[in-house]
Amino acid sequence: MDFSFTEEQRMLRDGVTRVMNELATPEYIRECDREQRFPEELYKAWVDLGLLRLPFPEEYGGMGGNVIDLAVMAEAISYKSFDFFTALGASLFCGLNLLAKGTTEQKAQLLPKLLAGEVKFSVSISEPEAGSDVGAMRSTAVRDGTDWLINGQKLWATSAGAPDNIIHMYVKTDPKAHYRKGMSLFLVDNRSEGLELRKLDMLGRRCTGTYEIHCNDVRVAADRLVGGENNGWQVVMAGLQVERVTVTAGYIGGMQAILDDALQYAKDRKQFGRPIGTNQAIAHMLADMQADLEVSRTMMWRAAWTLASGADALKEISIAKLFASEAYVRMANNAMQILGAYGYCMEFDMQRHFRDARSVTIGAGTSQMQRNLIAARMGLKVDNN
Repeated sequence: MDFSFTEEQRMLRDGVTRVMNELATPEYIRECDREQRFPEELYKAWVDLGLLRLPFPEEYGGMGGNVIDLAVMAEAISYKSFDFFTALGASLFCGLNLLAKGTTEQKAQLLPKLLAGEVKFSVSISEPEAGSDVGAMRSTAVRDGTDWLINGQKLWATSAGAPDNIIHMYVKTDPKAHYRKGMSLFLVDNRSEGLELRKLDMLGRRCTGTYEIHCNDVRVAADRLVGGENNGWQVVMAGLQVERVTVTAGYIGGMQAILDDALQYAKDRKQFGRPIGTNQAIAHMLADMQADLEVSRTMMWRAAWTLASGADALKEISIAKLFASEAYVRMANNAMQILGAYGYCMEFDMQRHFRDARSVTIGAGTSQMQRNLIAARMGLKVDNN
């Protein structure tokens, strides 16, 4: 098992880091967070750098990269802000699902536009009564001539209101069937007639944006059905492992930023005539944070390597996602304690890390769902529908 990077991957990491240092200044990050503004300037820079092209085949204008390339990129972007990576990740993961399950015509029409930055993608699955329990989904699509009409309410839709965005919306097309056999994916332009978006005021991850969606007879053409009628579950599963390991790499970037900030503060801040980092209580907190980071990073790279080698990596990815997400929350909480009132002050960055980190044990599969998946891989029968 070789965790070393190729020369191309080192160049990718350095290029992303350079762009993020130039554009994602502390002032810019705070402004986007304060104004809850999508980082459109950064997104355009990512397009120019070719980051959207990274995992797609050359026939669509891509670069033919793999999940390790995505993890390198995710960690570098998230060092500045994990929220920023979610702005890019939404488009990437939906695009990969379209690559896996879309028709030849859908891929030829939409993937080049995605890679050129002409359109963005986001996903919408959750509803007021359907989070981890996808079977409780109530939004529906019914045929109307050659088109479909979508009705219902969706919730917690990350990035749905981004400019030029196409929402990958999962709804029931056979209400009587089990969700694995009665759900479908439709591509819905976020400016469609009958679609109402409301941006929610969230504790963290305020730049990319989280939305409530109301669908009132939203008309969708038949060629915007992806994967075939009632096959939405297969589309979801097609990109699950890539998404979760890449998101976990994003956690690592955020964790590294937290540790760097807390460690520097502990070296600079003096109380009772000496740096607070020389106190054993603080030093041990920082040592634990370093251990959490290194273990998380190692498990993430093992999972990415396993997946890149072509093997089923669901167990490894679930373990890495579970541990790293909970370690991210622990690290942010400990860093807040180390910085004291400075960490709690909105003029400093640690409070943003704390707010953004708290979402990661919920999003992309809760910690409880990860434990169910791990237990199932251990041969334990867990009732998870």
